Amino acid sequence: MLAVARADLGLAGRPNRITRDYAERHGPAFLAAPWCNMAITWWARKSGNMNAVLPAGDRAYTVWHAEDGKDRGLWHSGTATNLKRHARPGGIVYFDWAGTNTIGAIDHVGLIEEVLDDGRVITIEGNTGDVCKRRVRAADVIAGFWNPPYKTSSKPSAPPAAATVSEDLVAKLPVLSKGADSFDVKTVRGCLFARGGLNPASYGDPEGLQEWLERKDFDAALDSDVKAFQRSKKLKVDGVVGPRTWAALLRVK
Repeated sequence: MLAVARADLGLAGRPNRITRDYAERHGPAFLAAPWCNMAITWWARKSGNMNAVLPAGDRAYTVWHAEDGKDRGLWHSGTATNLKRHARPGGIVYFDWAGTNTIGAIDHVGLIEEVLDDGRVITIEGNTGDVCKRRVRAADVIAGFWNPPYKTSSKPSAPPAAATVSEDLVAKLPVLSKGADSFDVKTVRGCLFARGGLNPASYGDPEGLQEWLERKDFDAALDSDVKAFQRSKKLKVDGVVGPRTWAALLRVK
């Protein structure tokens, strides 16, 4: 589900492949309609998760889809406590910009990609500004969420030893420092954010923070945040994201 959603990041405008697919089954009115829940439907169908995510069939209307989860006893209201205790990657999360936890007031929907330690969630959302983007959301705008009963493999493959995974992973990552400009810098920003290595208040409103997370340049502000993170982990404080700093950011040993 998440892999298919990530493939749509950057999709913009309408009609698009998501609205066209939905309109083929439900009529041309959906070609230019709000497509946030159509995106959830598309990702579920494309990933083979229809039974888990769409128990009552295709959904374009967020309220009805939220009610599908509630009808099956899976609904959690969007409090910070519930998010910390119950939210999971792959969960369907619903937003009310007025800040209530009322299903009938839901405005928007997204897919949880990661649950942060403070209860906020990183999401992938269709039709956020008419684009598919990652967002960072907190309980103040989350009406509620539910975790679809995704199937898991009956015979999961045994993972390699932790040391082997860590060594192989870190060895493939680039050494980054101030002045670098690449997609890997975005990964550093995202990891710092997820590990509490920056103060979101210093970046203004949520849109400002989102823009910062999307940047690929290793600027002075990022250099300062990396050094602070290194200091907190008792690493060499040089602002260079090398093997030991990557390991701390990725929480590998």
